[in-house]
Amino acid sequence: MASPFLGMDPYLEGEMWQEFHDTLAGAIRAQLIPELRPKYVALLAKRYVLDRPVFGVFDAPPRTLYPDVHVVKPSDTTPVAEHGEAGIAVAEPPVELPSPIPEEVPLLSVEIRDVAERRLVTIIEILSPANKRGEGVRDYAERRMDLMQTATHLLEIDLLRGGTRIQLLGEPPPADYYVYLSRVQRRPNTQVWPISLREPLPPVPVPLLRPDPDVPLNLQAAVNACFDLVGYEHLLDYSGPPPGPELDDNDAAWVAETLRAAGLRGAPPTD
Repeated sequence: MASPFLGMDPYLEGEMWQEFHDTLAGAIRAQLIPELRPKYVALLAKRYVLDRPVFGVFDAPPRTLYPDVHVVKPSDTTPVAEHGEAGIAVAEPPVELPSPIPEEVPLLSVEIRDVAERRLVTIIEILSPANKRGEGVRDYAERRMDLMQTATHLLEIDLLRGGTRIQLLGEPPPADYYVYLSRVQRRPNTQVWPISLREPLPPVPVPLLRPDPDVPLNLQAAVNACFDLVGYEHLLDYSGPPPGPELDDNDAAWVAETLRAAGLRGAPPTD
């Protein structure tokens, strides 16, 4: 059984995201290589970004929070003080809670290079929470701006409903997911594909050097290949709602019906 959803599986947007991100980069590369040969090659490029957690809140303000004091409600009974060997009172064991610590997150992108000169022709970025929250929004915007100053095409795939979207002049149609393509010859304009949760992911073009034509990238086939390889449908918990942000009532009902039609136990009933 593959994903019960025709398009993007919203349940991937939780703890499995990082694993899926890397698998999707590999699936995109595997799909493109036969179309690129012999003039071009698709390579996986890894970089590390510092992800500063914001207490699990995807749409929190772009800043890092540092808690100073934790307040704990005292119990109804007053504990009896214990005494050490010297008769000095010993405090009750303190409350221990984890602190939000910045973490280095590896991110894979797909680089299209020409074989003859190893020139970087196109970068395919798959956005992650580290790009879309906190200080990562600014860091990615700076990386994007730097790429805009080069002769490299930029294809960006945003399959996350939450977080900050790529900033453009003007608002694209509202959608759950987006694909953005910045062609060197058309800058500063960016092509935008809005994608609904309920529809399959579209094929999108991958530009090359002139006069070579674009090669197609079938995004839905790439996602399906990830499910075929890993079997995410066995790892995802479909018993409750998908990870945030919360769906509106209509989409939540559609998700529940889709899961029920697929025969997945624990699918929440619709009203």
